[in-house]
Amino acid sequence: MKLRWMIAGLLLLGCAERRQPGVEQLEFWGLGREGEVVADLLPEFERRNPGIHVTLQQIPWIAAHEKLLTAHVGEATPDLAQMGNTWIPEFVAVGGLADLGPFAKASKTIDGGRGDFPGIWATNVVDGVLYGIPWYVDTRVMFYRSDVLAAVGYPQFPRTWSAWMDAMTRIQRERKCRYGILMPTNEFEPIEVIALSNGSTLLNADGTRGAFQAPPFREAFNFYVDVFHRGLAPVVSNTQVANLYQQFSQGEFAMHITGPWNVGEFKRRLPPEMNGKWATAPLPARDASAPTGVSIAGGASLVIFNASRHKAAARKLIEFLSEPAQQVRFFELTGDLPARRSAWTAPALANDPYFPAFREQLERVLPLPKVPEWEQIANNIFESGEAAIRRATTNQAALAALDRATDDILTKRRWVLAQKASR
Repeated sequence: MKLRWMIAGLLLLGCAERRQPGVEQLEFWGLGREGEVVADLLPEFERRNPGIHVTLQQIPWIAAHEKLLTAHVGEATPDLAQMGNTWIPEFVAVGGLADLGPFAKASKTIDGGRGDFPGIWATNVVDGVLYGIPWYVDTRVMFYRSDVLAAVGYPQFPRTWSAWMDAMTRIQRERKCRYGILMPTNEFEPIEVIALSNGSTLLNADGTRGAFQAPPFREAFNFYVDVFHRGLAPVVSNTQVANLYQQFSQGEFAMHITGPWNVGEFKRRLPPEMNGKWATAPLPARDASAPTGVSIAGGASLVIFNASRHKAAARKLIEFLSEPAQQVRFFELTGDLPARRSAWTAPALANDPYFPAFREQLERVLPLPKVPEWEQIANNIFESGEAAIRRATTNQAALAALDRATDDILTKRRWVLAQKASR
């Protein structure tokens, strides 16, 4: 009993020391692996800012969205948090996030976004107001068997759709791999990047209806489905892919559209004999009028909640985490790509042969439509693609159904905007 009281006393003493008078308590929620690793950066922040103590809570990605929404409804949000940039429109819609525009404009570190990638920065702007500061970025590029492409006449990855289709056709015709590319049918990202590369806006201008039957998306959708109908990609979902890395090295497929997290995985999981036989490249453009295709602006941002009573301290932490040196350190700890262009001169990035493709692609990325319902719409996109691939419906009918389903999902949004317009 006496020992129990001694332990309790020590715990209370520790709490008292942390909550000493004059030290501001800043609550920060980090997500997934990043929420764990950022703890290594906080001691330096607190050393520079002795009047601030950061309380860090790490939340698994799978639970983060619901927990953040629940915290907002229950008026129990942290001061600041990491947030997937596709979630920002939803939290803006419920009035949860603070305007960071004046802060970013005045900051010498963040410089109003001029040092960031424009497409990534745009994901944080809703109706002209900045609500998040990019923390790290990701996007999709092409991972490919450079030895196989060279063997069929492409020492450099194809830069246009026509050359891309030709390369895949040659690979299969000359039996260099079983398939030209792996694009799992339950992933919407390949359809999205092909459509963005063709100038599709996915939704109409005010985000109230689908634009899937419009020529830019229709042409991209036809190209995507045609890859499968020509037998250049296996009709499988990602759950049917037994071992991505083994199948890639054994010649099951020669190309795969994926993100920066797979650079480390490919290095670790591919056999030694694959060294020098694979590479990364920006996505192909529709034609020679563009330098590359367009990919998705992804990653995570740092946001401050409206309910925070420590906004000045939260801005200091965002500024610290945005410093190029901290961005490089965070990359070294996590593999997450820096949001600040200046951080890309670090040797760890500049000297790695697999990251220049990401650096080039990040100059041509676009945000997905900034509507809270987008993730639901995106699931319908791949379902429509899969139905057309399996010939359960025609391309035309699939896109008509996709527009109808999207319009139904966005009914409330149209009503809300109509109410605002009538005031």
